[in-house]
Amino acid sequence: MADALGMRVRFVKGVGDAREKQLARMGVRTVEDLLFFFPRKYEDWSSPVPLVDLKAGETVCVRGTVSFPVSVYRTPGGTLIARTMLTDGPGLLRLVFFNNKYIKEQLKEGETYCFYGKVTRDEDGNMFVMASPAFVPGDQPPGMRAVYPATASLKSRQIGRAVENALAQYGESVPETLPAALIEKYRLLPIGEALKKIHLPENEADIRAARRRLIYEELLILQLGLCLRGDARRQESGCRIETDRTAAFASRLPFALTGAQKRAIAECAADMASGRCMRRLLQGDVGSGKTAVAAALMDTVVGNGYQCALMAPTEVLANQHYETLSRFFGEGVRVALLTGSTPAAARKKLLASLETGETDVLIGTHAVITERVRFHRLALAVTDEQHRFGVRQRASLSEKGEAPHVLVMSATPIPRTLSMIVYGDLDISVLDEKPAGRQPVETYAVTTDYRPRIRRFLRKQIEAGRQAYVVCPLVEEGETDVSENLLSAQQCFDELAAGELKGLPIGLLHGRMKPAEKDRVMRAFSAGDVKLLVCTTVIEVGVDVPNAAVIVVENAERFGLSQLHQLRGRVGRGSGKSICVLVSDAGNDAAVGRLSVMRETDDGFKIAEADLALRGPGDFFGNRQSGLPSMKLADLVTDARILYAAREDAGAILAADPALSEPEHAALRKKTEALFRQYAD
Repeated sequence: MADALGMRVRFVKGVGDAREKQLARMGVRTVEDLLFFFPRKYEDWSSPVPLVDLKAGETVCVRGTVSFPVSVYRTPGGTLIARTMLTDGPGLLRLVFFNNKYIKEQLKEGETYCFYGKVTRDEDGNMFVMASPAFVPGDQPPGMRAVYPATASLKSRQIGRAVENALAQYGESVPETLPAALIEKYRLLPIGEALKKIHLPENEADIRAARRRLIYEELLILQLGLCLRGDARRQESGCRIETDRTAAFASRLPFALTGAQKRAIAECAADMASGRCMRRLLQGDVGSGKTAVAAALMDTVVGNGYQCALMAPTEVLANQHYETLSRFFGEGVRVALLTGSTPAAARKKLLASLETGETDVLIGTHAVITERVRFHRLALAVTDEQHRFGVRQRASLSEKGEAPHVLVMSATPIPRTLSMIVYGDLDISVLDEKPAGRQPVETYAVTTDYRPRIRRFLRKQIEAGRQAYVVCPLVEEGETDVSENLLSAQQCFDELAAGELKGLPIGLLHGRMKPAEKDRVMRAFSAGDVKLLVCTTVIEVGVDVPNAAVIVVENAERFGLSQLHQLRGRVGRGSGKSICVLVSDAGNDAAVGRLSVMRETDDGFKIAEADLALRGPGDFFGNRQSGLPSMKLADLVTDARILYAAREDAGAILAADPALSEPEHAALRKKTEALFRQYAD
């Protein structure tokens, strides 16, 4: 009967051709897909709230008698509105329905019903109101009701009936996935019982028990797949880097490496000397010195007769890496830069020198993964700000050589739970120290009322010899609803140039400018010829101007926490005091919470944890960046303990049965292979 799970969903009672097409648009194509299509929330109809105990803002079930006939009228705009009153004796509640032409026949005066909806107050604040609630006869309360993700053409109740029929027909056919030892160890529900209780719970205890079982299985399968993929990649043979030159390189640098940098370099050097292919993530906060680590490794690789490549997401960052690494290496390493702006003649000459081995290190943007780029002996592929590239783009760089060592760098600190998912197949080195002399950035959150004062402060700083950024969420006005009152970079530039900062050298930088123009402005700012840079988030990543001491972020509520942290990292790179000013009039809880976190800490890892909690894993990294499946039930914030347990259990299972070939692991192997088949690199 297990084969029944693979049958088309149309074989479920009540699912015809039309409904099958509707379900397919939601990713539900088989009986198994339907059984594992989980509710997004639940409505608790089991304990109606007395009307005298209602509170505005709560979503609850109430029970009472319709005390007036339903009155219906149409507004001048054409909206059909129906009203009536509900009473349970001591309490009253007004019921309002919109554009429901059948409600007068459905609700009868003197009859008792249960209603479920959100409670608000009327315009006068005198009476509670429930608008367009769901309802059932008062003698038939449904208890706990599952609510499914729905569409305009497919309602939650229709999905629920299809799931209920699927459980009745095929629920007993679902094979157990987990070994008996794990079910016993954690006292988990069997799979059949878990599916029944997740879809048809009698109470909240059923939901908790079912979720616990299904979340553990989901995370165990994910961790097994990541471990298997990581182990396979780590076993790949890589060129052995015989001579370690990193200590000699470090001694030539004009600054001392931190302990974290030395540790990361040693970990990477050991990987490259092992004969196996290094696959490592170098994760560090803004200004932690990742480029110096990469440079030390490149110097060693080149010294052993091989080539290196570094891919950056923007031309600004690629140019900066080229200049920085050229200074680090001196004349001993031949470095080249390849971007979309490289002239045809220079590109042709560069590609030829790369193919013959005359170029040691190639730095560039996506241009380095184009078909015409061929290396002589590529042994180290580095990707900077890797989350800005898709999975396929990162893999394309590795394919330029014969199993080169891979180093991916990220200045976006990632919570441990998320890194276990996104980078489960990579070894991780963390730079958790900042170089000596780095000063903390003082951070303030103010309203737009402070703009004149902020601009006077900017003028004072510039006249004192410092530089500054003003970051805006838009390039030009009209890109979004004018009611949002957002300040564009062009508008801000025009205002400052004609107003408070008139006469000072101001530059404008945004993503719509031609590459050559962007490079000209950025070079002028780096050289100190431009004192104030009005820009969009094009400067978010990697831009290093030590003399920049102030950054003002307009409409700060428009940016995520990690993005704000990246922007703040553009200052505080010199030895003097630096300031970040976040300008926002937003009063909603989410925006206020983000700005409070920014004021309270400059620890990127704490900020990343807060960002994950506020935004959720779905927004922190998309599937395009991670190359991994999204999770149906698991939440990396609330289910961290289950994730750690699943990681440990996956390791123990694979230690005893590396290929998952034992009979008790057959179902796990099948599900793991099916999950990762969709997301193969």
